[in-house]
Amino acid sequence: MIMFLDENLTPKHYATDSIDVIDFCKLYKLDFNKGNIIKYICRAGKKDNELEDLKKALTYLEREIDYVKKLENL
Repeated sequence: MIMFLDENLTPKHYATDSIDVIDFCKLYKLDFNKGNIIKYICRAGKKDNELEDLKKALTYLEREIDYVKKLENL
């Protein structure tokens, strides 16, 4: 579970009974785009607009795909 200095500031969409998303991303050494994909997928449906979080995850996935394509063309 995420530990903040003030637990009243912990957003419900970040709460978990298992591994924290940030810890998961660190464990797998995910870069910014991949970490955000995981973050938005994990919290999708926990906030007001599930579709918005899924679209955000897709945006980061598209950015990562573009980045990898550019690396392959070097």
